[in-house]
Amino acid sequence: MTAQAQSLTRPITFNAARFEPVPFKVYTQRDFDQIVPLAKLSEAQRFEMKVVSSVLPFRVNQYVIDELIDWDNIPADPMFQLTFPQRGMLAPEHFDRIATLLERGADKKDVDAAVDAVRHELNPHPADQMEMNMPRDEHGNRLEGIQHKYRETVLFFPSQGQTCHSYCTFCFRWAQFVGDKELRIASSEAETLHAYLRHHREVTDLLFTGGDPMVMKTRHLRDYLEPLLKPEFDHIQTIRIGTKALTFWPHRFLGADDADELIALLERLTEAGKHVALMTHFNHWKELDTEATQAAVRRLRKAGVVIRGQGPLIAHLNDDPDVWARMWKTQVRLGIVPYYMFVERDTGARNYFEVPLVRAWEIYRDAMQQVSGLGRTARGPSMSASPGKVEIQGVTEVAGEKVFVLRFIQGRNPDWVQRPFFAKFDAQATWFDHLKPAFGDEKWFWEDEYEAIRDDKLSAAC
Repeated sequence: MTAQAQSLTRPITFNAARFEPVPFKVYTQRDFDQIVPLAKLSEAQRFEMKVVSSVLPFRVNQYVIDELIDWDNIPADPMFQLTFPQRGMLAPEHFDRIATLLERGADKKDVDAAVDAVRHELNPHPADQMEMNMPRDEHGNRLEGIQHKYRETVLFFPSQGQTCHSYCTFCFRWAQFVGDKELRIASSEAETLHAYLRHHREVTDLLFTGGDPMVMKTRHLRDYLEPLLKPEFDHIQTIRIGTKALTFWPHRFLGADDADELIALLERLTEAGKHVALMTHFNHWKELDTEATQAAVRRLRKAGVVIRGQGPLIAHLNDDPDVWARMWKTQVRLGIVPYYMFVERDTGARNYFEVPLVRAWEIYRDAMQQVSGLGRTARGPSMSASPGKVEIQGVTEVAGEKVFVLRFIQGRNPDWVQRPFFAKFDAQATWFDHLKPAFGDEKWFWEDEYEAIRDDKLSAAC
């Protein structure tokens, strides 16, 4: 039996006694010299990491270093690419600008000014998040830490959850972690959230996001979640929690000081009739291959939590249909529902990680052909653009023209959802904004309405 077959058939067991509390040790840019395996790299490579991590956030913990990275395969190892900065993550002109300042020992204020300028050139908040997604109260004041883009779903950014156990190098919310208050989305007010939900009975789904809400102590999470059990919140049917803790710190659900309290809280919500969905971020099958992760999955499922797996298609990490097929097969075996394959967003280090849309669709198609029906629940490739979530359904020829077949999985107007539309084929396109309507059309079918919605949102912000 091959190693892959053994991994896919390994029995799933959970023994809480095997997972005693494990110290959480984290490293940031200041600690590169303390990460022992980095000694394998040259001085030039370590300097490149310092340059890139001056602009984009870096954070990794001992579990990732010890359990996930193959240090005999760096820098190619996908888990190394997932967590450690690479020179290509910055455009050459940006890299050279920061490297020159660091090499000559420039004043901190000069370095900070250059770093700030580079960050603002990296589209820190894509898809009009700050301008169009954040609702306002009756006085026109923006409700910090809340996003309400789609009718049924509200996103909440608890201030205690605006960091992660480790940072993904491709993260589209990298701006949350660089210490710039102007770029940060967060709220510490549970009552602000609850008041908003009371007045918006159309909302059925609440998504806690970040950062990672699972870095929070259970007592803080309880303050946000327990009030939702009151009858006045019966319209909130689904509580989603976006997290990468199953990859970066599965001990959060096992031996952490308040892990039992966390599991009890989630179980209380599910027993009360709420659908609790852990929206887990996975990019590679290796993330699912540790005993701790599999034990944590088992424990969450026993509490009634539905675990869904989603993540972007990333060059250097998972741009291979076999990787996705193996990951989806593993997820199904563990009881995780494959949910989304995303296209890397147009922000941060996107030039290093992006994959042409036609290649993304080919990878999705080829991976789908390798899995059973239970693995074909994953939707994609999906682009979270400002008008909505746009899925690439295929490439074909219509009336003699080669086109992308697209549809909205979700839209600012629900009437757009599931309506197919077509874009001119472009082999170089990597994002929705690169596409043009097919068949000589000047506009998309939804474009005039979207512009009206956008104008209305932007005028309210003034």
